[in-house]
Amino acid sequence: MTDNQHFVLIRGLLREARHWGMFTASLQQQFPEATISTPDIPGNGKMHHATSPTTIAEMTEVLRAQVVTKYPVRIVALSMGGMIAIDWMMRYPHEVEAAVLINTSARPFSPFYHRLRWTIYPQIMKMIVHSAAQRESDILRLTSNRHSHDHKLLESWQQWQQQNPVSTVSARNQFLAAVNFSIAAKPQQPILIVTSRADRLVDFRCSLKLAQTWGTDYMQHETAGHDLPLDEPEWLANALKQWLRANLV
Repeated sequence: MTDNQHFVLIRGLLREARHWGMFTASLQQQFPEATISTPDIPGNGKMHHATSPTTIAEMTEVLRAQVVTKYPVRIVALSMGGMIAIDWMMRYPHEVEAAVLINTSARPFSPFYHRLRWTIYPQIMKMIVHSAAQRESDILRLTSNRHSHDHKLLESWQQWQQQNPVSTVSARNQFLAAVNFSIAAKPQQPILIVTSRADRLVDFRCSLKLAQTWGTDYMQHETAGHDLPLDEPEWLANALKQWLRANLV
């Protein structure tokens, strides 16, 4: 592998850098010499004062501006973050060395009722009218199979939401950007697609279909939820290390 290792971690809808939890430390432990950047999507985290763009491409531009490096980066991206990673790889191929896409989905490979499981539509509708604090509880239950009743973690999430609230307009724009994103071609960089078999938010078949269509490497965790980095940080960091060791000189 190259000596100048720079990882860029990209989260998804309504999430910020702190939501990577223990995964960032687990990744750093596997790659002690690596630089790890955790830029925020406009509208989220430290950029919550900005209004989220309505397209994935616009989000990519803002994230690129946050990452300062002379070398190609390795992107680790979750959910909508995977869409940003794909766009980044396609439009700026010289800037990305490899990518790991976790529980992501995109048109035209998967139907809408797989990209967002139809069985949770009633829960999503309730979230719209719930308070911000209750919404964080809803998100934790939907995205984590291991920490869904972790009250300490939920308190942290609710505190982060108070510190960096996501506006209604930004939330809407992020959702529209994710829904409308479509893949036109396959990136040429090495790609690992990772999915959670027990994901209750996005059907794991979205990732499987993408891997089969592109002919990329594929790994599947049997029990983790949609937020795989939260549920199994050490497993994921180790999987990344093994894959990168086998695929990058």
